Amino acid sequence: MDNRVDIYVNKQKPPQQEVIRKLRKIILKKFPGISEEFKWGVPVYGEGKYYIGALKDHVNLGFSINGLSKKDIGNFEGAGKTMRHIKVYSVKDIDEKKVIRLLGVVKKRCESC
Repeated sequence: MDNRVDIYVNKQKPPQQEVIRKLRKIILKKFPGISEEFKWGVPVYGEGKYYIGALKDHVNLGFSINGLSKKDIGNFEGAGKTMRHIKVYSVKDIDEKKVIRLLGVVKKRCESC
């Protein structure tokens, strides 16, 4: 756990703060022992496989798309060459099963990343 992540989370306003806390909890529950660091100005997990970033009216949960099929990449938003994301506007919008599934897809495909 990186103390700078706690500082980042505590600086956020609702509802982004609650969304970040929930997404962080899901990631840490799905992958006990996953690395957590503060990089690129946001919390980053699994040596760059995932990130959580607060924006003005939502939070992006980002995923590395290295090694993913076009079909798998279609689950995400954005046009990045190495990272894509899903947008979350409130805690009630979090589909925990979907988030866990997407985390697993990236973990499985990105084993050699």
